[in-house]
Amino acid sequence: MAALLILGGLLLIVLGLFWLIVLAFQTSLLWGVGSFLPPILLLFIVRCWKNARKAVVFIALGFIPLIVGITQLASIDSNRAEALLSLSWLQGTDDAQSKVQISLAGEIYGQSFKPHYGELIDGVLVLREGNDFFAQRELRIALPSSMVGKNLQALRLDVLPQDAGLLPDIEIMWMLPEQDLPEARRISRGYTLHLDLQKQLPNFFVGDFHLVLPPHFKTSMSGEVQLVTDRLHYIENEVDRHYDAISTLEYVLEDYLQRRFATENVVVEPFEVPAVFSPPFTMAVTAYVLGQQRTVSVRMLKNSEHGWHVEGDQYPQYVALPNKASEVVEGQPDLAETSKVIRTVDRRLRFSLQRLLVNPVQYQNLQVHVQTTRGNQVTGRFVGLDAEGALIINRDVKAPGTVSFTFLPSEIGQITLLEP
Repeated sequence: MAALLILGGLLLIVLGLFWLIVLAFQTSLLWGVGSFLPPILLLFIVRCWKNARKAVVFIALGFIPLIVGITQLASIDSNRAEALLSLSWLQGTDDAQSKVQISLAGEIYGQSFKPHYGELIDGVLVLREGNDFFAQRELRIALPSSMVGKNLQALRLDVLPQDAGLLPDIEIMWMLPEQDLPEARRISRGYTLHLDLQKQLPNFFVGDFHLVLPPHFKTSMSGEVQLVTDRLHYIENEVDRHYDAISTLEYVLEDYLQRRFATENVVVEPFEVPAVFSPPFTMAVTAYVLGQQRTVSVRMLKNSEHGWHVEGDQYPQYVALPNKASEVVEGQPDLAETSKVIRTVDRRLRFSLQRLLVNPVQYQNLQVHVQTTRGNQVTGRFVGLDAEGALIINRDVKAPGTVSFTFLPSEIGQITLLEP
């Protein structure tokens, strides 16, 4: 309702100004031309009040719903009202990709590769070049779960072509001018990889990166990278709880459940996203606490002091016990799995259709099984979303080679991720 009042008021004001300019032209050509300048327009109102008063009254009427709408918005969400009045929305959204600094050069399948964005989230390292839905060139490295942890402070890894055992899975993707979908290749061994990354506040890994694939892949790169470790919004190295995003709600809920149950071992399942981030609202949250599934009903609030928070949250701050084993991960990958896995990075645990639609890049080229509402079933690799938001799934066959399926989200009854 507040938004409608604000838009209605602005519309009346704009129409009133247009009417005022028309009246100036009707008075004389000079007044009409001069009315495009604010000082001349004000002078026209004073000198020709009889002609201009109808339009001025019309403009004044527009301020009534505008002020009422802003007042209602301030009572509901003071932060949005403050942002509206300060015109901070004119600056656009804060793009995480613009913050990342990468000094790395190389090539992917013979094409020059200069990534502008990098991330290391849920054990998957991504370097990406291009702002389109499908990157022009992209590198993905899926690290074994034993090599990453939630409180990881450093990551040092060296892989040689002769190494065997549990190795990172590497995938390269590139676009060709005559194709709408990217080409992709997977490499599981026979490559050279060097990582020496250090944690940097608030949410970065920074360090050296070097990769050389077997010669027939024509892929190599070397330099320094800066990788984001989450998709939260930060202000002065602290999570901005006022920022309206799904990631903010996930962070607030995870922090709340950790303090409520006094454990760090909390995994929040995907939840239904509110249509409008307009507090207060109540939602049911399902989470795994110490491996046990729990469902908690929470009421989300937001104010200028605390930002997003759970109503009635008076639990003390949870302090995790220091775990030296999680501070640095270093060594050879052929040691296979370690006995202490800090946190699983198996994306199947938190997978859902909603999470795939929100972040399709996270699941590109992974095997999925789709069952439609009509009972049809398809197993193949998820390629991405088309312009209409439909899922594209490719399945390899003996002839003619690859079959592509397209499913709208409304047509999918159940979807299962088959790979971690």
